[in-house]
This record gives sequence, C-alpha cells and structure tokens, in this order.
Amino acid sequence: MSKLSRKITVVGAGLAGSECALQLANKGFEVVLYEMRGVKPTPAHKTTDFAELVCSNSFGSLSDVSATGQLKWEAEHLNSFVLKAAKDHAVPAGQALGIDRERFAQAVTALVEAHPRIEIKRDVVTSLNQIPRPAVIATGPLTDEALANDLQKHFGDEFLYFFDAIAPIIDAESINTEIAWKADRYDKGTPDYYNCPMDKVQYNTFIEEIKNARKIEPKHFETTNFFEGCMPIEVMVDRGPQTLRFGPMKPVGLTNPKTGRYPFAAVQLRQDNKEATAYNIVGFQTRMAYGEQTRIFRMIPGLENAEFLKLGSIHRNMFINSPKRLNKDLSSKSDPYLFFAGQITGVEGYFESVCIGLLVANFIEQKLNDKVFSPPPRESAMGSLLEAITDPFKEKNFQPTNINFALIPPWPEPIKDKKEKKIKQIEKARTTLTSWTAQL
Repeated sequence: MSKLSRKITVVGAGLAGSECALQLANKGFEVVLYEMRGVKPTPAHKTTDFAELVCSNSFGSLSDVSATGQLKWEAEHLNSFVLKAAKDHAVPAGQALGIDRERFAQAVTALVEAHPRIEIKRDVVTSLNQIPRPAVIATGPLTDEALANDLQKHFGDEFLYFFDAIAPIIDAESINTEIAWKADRYDKGTPDYYNCPMDKVQYNTFIEEIKNARKIEPKHFETTNFFEGCMPIEVMVDRGPQTLRFGPMKPVGLTNPKTGRYPFAAVQLRQDNKEATAYNIVGFQTRMAYGEQTRIFRMIPGLENAEFLKLGSIHRNMFINSPKRLNKDLSSKSDPYLFFAGQITGVEGYFESVCIGLLVANFIEQKLNDKVFSPPPRESAMGSLLEAITDPFKEKNFQPTNINFALIPPWPEPIKDKKEKKIKQIEKARTTLTSWTAQL
C-alpha cells in the first residue's frame, strides 16, 4: 500500500464525480466530495442536486448492436451506480435510455449523501492548492472561472472549448395529437416519440424563419466551436437548407397514419419525465433568442399552441487537451496524483462522462494499492473511449468525442455485412472486458 492517504478528494458532483465518489467509497476509500452548487450557481443548472442532466434526458441507445449500448453493458458489469439509478428512473424512449431527470438526480444525490464514507462539502474550489492529493477534478464544462484559470497555469496553455446548446422542453398537454402521432422510426421500438410532420412548403418556410431569427451571440469569446453531436439547428441550417432533413428532421421510417407515407420532414418529441407531462424537441439545441424560439417552434405542425417549460439556451463547454496533458490513467503529467474525470477530459455525452468517472476510480485504486496499471482492453468500448482521449497522435487536433464504432478496433477479417461486423466487434469487446473485470 502506498504511503499516500486513503482519503480522496473529488471536486464536482456531476455524473462523473458522483460515479467516481461512489466507486471509490465502495472500494473502502474515504471520499471528500466538493460541489459548488448551493453556494454558487452555474449558467445552465437549475437545481443543487448531484448528477443533474442539463442538455438532454437521454443516455443514448440501449441496442445490443450499438456502441452506446455496448458501453452500458460494460458499465453494468462494472457495477455503475449512476447507470442503475438511470434505469430505475427510466421513461419510455424507444430504443434509447430516456430518464426522468429530476427523480434521477434526486436518487443519485440521496445515494451519495447516504454513503458513510463520503463527506460532502458545499464549497467553491478556486485553486488546486486548496485540495490534498490524491484528487479528482470532475468539474465538467462549467468549471468555475477561478479554478479554470488555475488549471490553465497548471497545464501551461489555454483550455480548448466549444459551445453546447440546450433543446427546449414542451408541456405534453399542449401538443396537438390531431396532427402529431406516436411512433418509433421503422416501428423498431415502442411508439414513444411524438412525430410532427411537415410538407415541403412548411419546411422551406421554417428554414427561412430560422435563418432570419435573432440569435444570442457569445460576448466573451472570439471563436465558437460546436461539437457535431450537439449542433444548434441554426448552425445546421447555415450549412444548407436540406441539412435538417438529413439530421434531426429526417422523415424516413416515419409513416404518417393520415397519409400512409413519409412526410417531407418530421420533428420528433421525446418524453422527458416519468409522468409523460414533458417532452423535449429531439436534436433542436439552439441559441435563438427566447421570443424567436417560441414564435418559430410554434410553426411546427402539432405545436401551434405549445407551452414551453424550458427554452433552449447556450453555455460554454471546456475541456483539456488530454492526449497532451494527461497520462493514460487520466492523471496530470505534471502531478501523477491529480486525476481528471468526465467531460473536462474531452469525452462528449452524459454516459461517456459516467464511464470516465468509473474508470478513474479503478485507476486510483490500482495506483494507491501499488498495482500495475491495467486499463480496460483496447477492444472494449471503455478501452476505445480511453484511447480516443489519450492517444498522443491526436494532441495537435484534439476534439471531444463520444463512443462510436469508429473508435472500436475493426474485426481483423473482411466482412461485407455491416451488422455482422458490428456484432463481431461487440462479441470481442464483451469477451475481453469480462476477462479484464475478472482480474480487478
């Protein structure tokens, strides 16, 4: 056993920080968990609960033939506390893991507060000198400015960042079900999504209105770098008038029961809470002014009288150039007992952040117990995600990433059928991950 203290400081009680703290405490470590909300709010969060979901209420696909589904399979085998809470508070979302965000956050908060080896401190950490080592920084994209400046000094260069836009949420009772109908694409899953159809004229008018809408522009930053997976609709429209029809408004697989055919375009609404009283507009992250959002989104057939429980907004996301500044175990190259977890490491996506928090807890346990560093196998989804954010080859053009099949090593033998190839990759991932967990 190392001479270092078995008391570990975790800064940030978001998805990654909560998972990391619970994992460490369950491994027998004493944990001090800092969370500034309750003392100082962020531009995006609405509550002081831990693991609050801001941008969406989905953890992504549960399909056995998807990279996100495989990531959940692996996390479940590693006893993820956050995943269990998400499943306990799931809402219908077809093949995706939709979550009642309020009950989920309350459940995670209660779990953390009840753990006898976790001490919670509601306070703002403004400097790395405030916290003893070992420590985990899991402050996410909305890190306090003072701490961000101190981290910049620690790493010796500026942080990278992008902007993340939040989609609006609608009161379910205000959806016109005479026009919108419930279905899942190609009827593969359960009919959980409301679908609002548009004809060609309606679509083109809608696009023009988005083009001409007043936008909320960032005032304090010189560049605006949007992550592809959370692109504001107005940015997509700027790429071409048909972009939305091949993105979040893709109509294929959605047969309108009134016409018996696909509409020209379709807007989907996903259930946002267990009671099904709220729905978010899928893929409609936006930086349009509030008044413009209300006016333009009510042009969507079925949403003429929509009541908005929450309008879209924009906030800054920040992340480290992890391939350049972090070791493979996600500790700082300048301080091997200072670890980082979650979105600040350059992973994108709620559940990817959870998994990095889970992995960091395992890496800390290995290091403090003088074990040989053992990352998850490269063939696994977790190993592939870790490789994506620590590969030195990427340090010159590092960008955030979520899990996808492009990250997972391809099957060595040529296979023409894409689905069969994915199945082979998943089989390999599960076999290697199972062997790895047996050795932990």
